[in-house]
Amino acid sequence: MPTESLIRRAASEGIGTALLLAAIVGSGIMGQRLAPAGNAGIALLANSLATGAALVALIITFGSISAHFNPLVSITNVMQGQLLVTDLPAYIGAQLAGAFAGVVCANAMFGEPIVVWSTSVRSGLPQSLAEAVATFGLLAVCWRQKSEQIPFAVGGYITAAYWFTSSTSFANPAVTLARMLTNTFAGIRPHDVPTFLAGQFVGTLIALFVLRWLMPSSAQALTEVRPARSLSSSVEVA
Repeated sequence: MPTESLIRRAASEGIGTALLLAAIVGSGIMGQRLAPAGNAGIALLANSLATGAALVALIITFGSISAHFNPLVSITNVMQGQLLVTDLPAYIGAQLAGAFAGVVCANAMFGEPIVVWSTSVRSGLPQSLAEAVATFGLLAVCWRQKSEQIPFAVGGYITAAYWFTSSTSFANPAVTLARMLTNTFAGIRPHDVPTFLAGQFVGTLIALFVLRWLMPSSAQALTEVRPARSLSSSVEVA
């Protein structure tokens, strides 16, 4: 039986993820409609800025409860001991439900078919590699950051990653699966989803291996750097 605390945290994940997907898909539709015909660059600029700004606002808003909005972030939190593994199904279920709800909402707001398979082609090994890079970078940005820095670090990174990755940085399985259901600027063809997910999980595995070595826990880092001194010394660790 889930506790009231877990229900509240899962609800926060679901609502926040829904609003994030509404921002991603809705800004894509708006950007495409307002951009001069054939000017995908302006549409992508609008899409990236809106997504980055929404991430900052949503993480600040829901961060005091729970604001992963991404199954891979939740999984890495379990690996760092910051989330119970028994809570993971509730988190991922809420994120997936919220993502699909956000896409449906965005489609409805702009008069698009409520649910329709996307025909946007995003295929090939380069895009799968881009997803691995995007995911690794996102998890690196989140890894052991001070909580007040995370909203701006994540929002800034995703805004940039829209432009420096060929896949436009989905870096999130819930986002990837939900975007199958919109045949708009932000959509992805169902046939291309497995390669995106594969890239994301490869990026996650690499991040877990590299970041746990590169940025170990504070206590472990202090022990390695100053083995002869007490951990209760006044050394400040970020």
